[in-house]
Amino acid sequence: MDNKLRIDLRSDTLTLPTQAMKETMLNAGLGDDVFGEDPTVNILEEQLAGMFGMEAGLFCPSGTMTNQIAIKLHTRPQTEIICHKSSHIYLYEGGGIMSNSLASVKLLDGNFGKIDAEAIRQVINPDDDHLPETTLVSLENTMNKGGGSVYTLDEVRPIRQLCKETGLKLHLDGARIFNALVSTGERPFEWGKMFDTISVCLSKGLGCPVGSVLLGSQADMKRARKIRKALGGGMRQAGMLAAAGIYALDNNVFRLEDDHERAKALAVILQQTPFVKEILPVSTNIVIAELEQISPESFLEELTERNIWAVKFGKDQVRMVTHMDFTDQHLEAFESRLKLWKK
Repeated sequence: MDNKLRIDLRSDTLTLPTQAMKETMLNAGLGDDVFGEDPTVNILEEQLAGMFGMEAGLFCPSGTMTNQIAIKLHTRPQTEIICHKSSHIYLYEGGGIMSNSLASVKLLDGNFGKIDAEAIRQVINPDDDHLPETTLVSLENTMNKGGGSVYTLDEVRPIRQLCKETGLKLHLDGARIFNALVSTGERPFEWGKMFDTISVCLSKGLGCPVGSVLLGSQADMKRARKIRKALGGGMRQAGMLAAAGIYALDNNVFRLEDDHERAKALAVILQQTPFVKEILPVSTNIVIAELEQISPESFLEELTERNIWAVKFGKDQVRMVTHMDFTDQHLEAFESRLKLWKK
């Protein structure tokens, strides 16, 4: 068996810039973004804000930073955030809610990582000196721990209405928002109407080397710039990075459907593999396999012997994520290497 071709499915953050993206980066107009004078950064922020129908944007090094800035915007010490118990902002951002914002968190259950308006309504704290004040609801789309599950506008509208009724802010961790939009066919502009702030990641399925943009009102983005500075996120001639984002928005969005189709094909192959109990529903580019009679570590060892790379994703789970550097050639090699490892 020829295992020379490396198949790396650990994350869609592994993508490398294409030659065309690199050339765009090299030709970017530059300035000092801390002074607001990098023309390419300004174009990227305006382009994304326009797509989502929001007033302004702020370019940051990472999605963790854009999420943490948004949380700090919408909370203060002794307030509380409502989110799903498997949210990235809670599990994978280094305790930033506590260390950056001194806020509490109310964790909810929900199918495939999604929560609904009624569940949120039940846990909004009353005005009571013993309790933190609820100020923010955060959703994640697509939902990483839910196997790339997707919120639709019809699911979000009741949550938006509840937040308006109760005076809560609503934030979207849109780490893979374009995967969600390609899946549903919904328009970014409609999503911008739902949220006070949206974090859009550029370094996953869109294939950029780095960067995320926080979207919101002019007033919030003015405050966000000050928070970004305090977090060490002010970048100088950042236009080379922003140029990659512009290129990705112009060229790499619609091809996400290819990743989704390959993820579905992966799921079919994995389902025939020993020790795979079931596959979570595959909506976008994330495949989560539930294992039985084997540990994730041992399962991953079997894969690495075949030069296939994935990650442990829970007590009995492994995750694979398709991306633009996982091609049909990689898919064929994946199937070939696993075809003799049958149940």
